[in-house]
Amino acid sequence: MNVRTKKTLAWMFAAALLLGGVAVLIIQIRHRKPLVLRGAVTVKNTDTRKEVPVADVEVSVANDIPVSATKTDASGFFSITLPWRIRRGHSITLKFHHPDYLPLDQRDFVGDQLYVTHLTPRPRPPMTGARGPETTVGNLKVRYSIKNFTVISVGSAVKTFQVENRGNVPCRGQHPCSPDGKWKAAISSASLDAGPGNEFRNARVSCIAGPCPFTRIQDDGLAEGGQTITVSARNWSDTATFLMEAEVFHPMETSIVHESYPVIFGPTLNFTLPADAEGICIESDLNGERIVFPLGPNLFLSWASCNARVNPDQTKVYRCELKPGFRFP
Repeated sequence: MNVRTKKTLAWMFAAALLLGGVAVLIIQIRHRKPLVLRGAVTVKNTDTRKEVPVADVEVSVANDIPVSATKTDASGFFSITLPWRIRRGHSITLKFHHPDYLPLDQRDFVGDQLYVTHLTPRPRPPMTGARGPETTVGNLKVRYSIKNFTVISVGSAVKTFQVENRGNVPCRGQHPCSPDGKWKAAISSASLDAGPGNEFRNARVSCIAGPCPFTRIQDDGLAEGGQTITVSARNWSDTATFLMEAEVFHPMETSIVHESYPVIFGPTLNFTLPADAEGICIESDLNGERIVFPLGPNLFLSWASCNARVNPDQTKVYRCELKPGFRFP
C-alpha cells in the first residue's frame, strides 16, 4: 500500500467519524425534550396564612423568547413550555399581569426549580361618605347536603317447591342424572319476586322433606339478590320438598344536611367541601340580620367574589373575597 492510498483511507476514516458525530448530535437535538417552567402565584402578605392563590393571572415571557402566554388556574398554578433551544442557566424574565394586582416582572434563570411569585394587590379606593358605612358580615356558616343511600326491611318472602322423582331408576345416559351418572334425576326451579322498587337479601334454600341426602341445589343465584331470585334443585331419589326464603328490603335515597365553619384571613374566607356536596349555602348575619345565600354553580354572592378549585381527590376548595363596602367583624 503506497503513501497516497494511506492518506486517502485516513481522510475517509476522518470524514466517517465527522459524519457520525454530526448524526449523533442531530439525533440528540431532535430527541431532547423542551424544558417546562412550573410555578404558582399567591397574594403578597407578611402573614403566610393570607398568601392565598391568585387565579387568572396572565403569565408571559419577555419578547426575546417566543412563548405563548398562559394563565394561572384556581390554585394559582402555571406552566410554560420553553423552546428546545433554551437550556438550563439561560436568563429569563417572567411577566405577571392581573387587573386587581400590580404588574410584576420577575428576572430569573432557567433551572430545576419551582417559580413562586407574590403579587401586591392594587390599593382599593377609599370609601366615600355618599356610599355609607360598611356592612358587617358575621357569624358565617356553610351548609350543604350529601345523598345517603339506605335500605329498609319491609318484610320477608317464603316459598316451597317440590322436585318430583322416583328413586332407584337407572339413568342409562338419559339426562338429567345423579352427579355420578348412575340414577335418573329430576330438576325443578322456583322464583320469588320482591315487587317493584324492592330487592331480596339473605336469600337461602334448603331441602326440608324427602330423601334430602340425594338432592343438590343446581343453580344458586341467590347471593346476587335483586328484585327476582330463582333457584333450581336436582333430585335423584324419591320426591323431595324445598323451602326458599329471603328478606325483602326497599332502597331509599335521603339527603343528610351538614354544617361547617369557614376560616377567615383578612378579607377572605376559605372552606372545603366533599366531592358529592350539594345544595351549598352560606348563612351569615348582615348588620345583625340572619340571611341564607345559596351558592349556585356561578358562585355568586352579593357581598363577595368566590372561586373554587378541585383537589386530586375531587374535594373542592372555596375562596371568597369581600367586595368593597363589606367587612368581617
